Amino acid sequence: MSPTFRALRIRNYRRYALGSVVSNIGTWMQRIAQDWLVLTLGGGGVALGVTTGLQFLPILLLSAWAGVLADRVPKRRLLQVTQGGMMLAAGALGLLAVTETAEVWHVYALAFVFGVFAAIDGPARQSFVSEMVGPEDITNAVGLNSAAFNLARLIGPALAGLLIHALGDGTSATGWVILLNAVSYLAVIAQLQRMDVDALHTPRLRGREPGALREGVRYVRSQPHMVMILVLVFFAGTFGMNFQVASALIATEVFDKGAGEYGVLGSAVAVGSLAAALLAARRVRVRLRLLVLAGAGFGTALVVASLMPTYALFAAMAPVIGLCSLTMLTTANATLQLTAAPELRGRVMALYMTVVMGGTPLGSPLIGLVGDWLGARWTFAVGGLLTLAGVALALAVYAAGAGGWRALLADVRRVPRTAADTPADRAEAAVATEAVEPTATGR
Repeated sequence: MSPTFRALRIRNYRRYALGSVVSNIGTWMQRIAQDWLVLTLGGGGVALGVTTGLQFLPILLLSAWAGVLADRVPKRRLLQVTQGGMMLAAGALGLLAVTETAEVWHVYALAFVFGVFAAIDGPARQSFVSEMVGPEDITNAVGLNSAAFNLARLIGPALAGLLIHALGDGTSATGWVILLNAVSYLAVIAQLQRMDVDALHTPRLRGREPGALREGVRYVRSQPHMVMILVLVFFAGTFGMNFQVASALIATEVFDKGAGEYGVLGSAVAVGSLAAALLAARRVRVRLRLLVLAGAGFGTALVVASLMPTYALFAAMAPVIGLCSLTMLTTANATLQLTAAPELRGRVMALYMTVVMGGTPLGSPLIGLVGDWLGARWTFAVGGLLTLAGVALALAVYAAGAGGWRALLADVRRVPRTAADTPADRAEAAVATEAVEPTATGR
């Protein structure tokens, strides 16, 4: 099997990836349909920003607690519950839209409910990767997850735009697309049910002990590279990764385009993201240097895109944005998973999810306001400039924690050590291995 797809030799991961592709196509279809529904109901940039913000607000509020939960209960069962909850929320919104009874406040409320289940789902889903494939294939599996997500991102937005246009561009048209997403969650739930539990690398579950969340925060604060990653992805996630909101405003207000052209922009971003994900899947080692360069490239690409004079040139920048943003995220994700102690991985990934997505409730309405006040182009320019500022701040924070700029320059060129590379972490990894080893032969 090609090194790019080596994690697919593992049956459990192969089943998970298949279900994820189907569900992710539906998810991207709903993202386009939901935004178009808000615009159809008379909402503008602020309404789009509020919708996105409400959908991501639970991630800010609940992800840290969800990480403790992910370290405490079987992740496979937890994921089945959260996927079912998101299916119900999508189904309710779709029915309201199809019957043409939907109002903007309905979209707000159901986006928040959807976000609650997504907040609980995120840390469990991120840390479940290492249980399916084991440490030697984590980098590859993270890259393949991103490839599946962005293959869906390539197909979903364009398909949603075409379906909405074919069904009449109205409220009812968006509802049928959202209902298709609700059905797609059955694919993930079914594949999780079919998994071979004995072949999972399940670490010893943590009991109901006090201070679990504080323990996770202390652990992350003690690792300078983790702090640097969280600072960088906070700025990129909060201010830069608002492409759905910003591109909707640019497509409609600057270039006077419709749902089809808006969907194409989402697919164009996915072209670059898919390329980045496949490159990440081939990558055997990750370095912090790649994370910094990708973050800086992402911020620069946003600024350049804001200056494009035509729709075609703007669309041509979209794959560059996707390539840089996805390279940044896969490098951050893989580095954290590889270097986190196994029994703390759920909480580490919860903090990552909180930071990279939890800033959206602040960033999306702010970007929407920027678009309403200064013009749609400024949504990209401001996001890019703040992302570049975040890269600079992250480097300064790391230099302060690592012993100066010389230490920083040396460290960003090295491959980060795994959790088992230090004596203390070796002992922690040994404890986790006692629970993992008997099931590893099932692979």
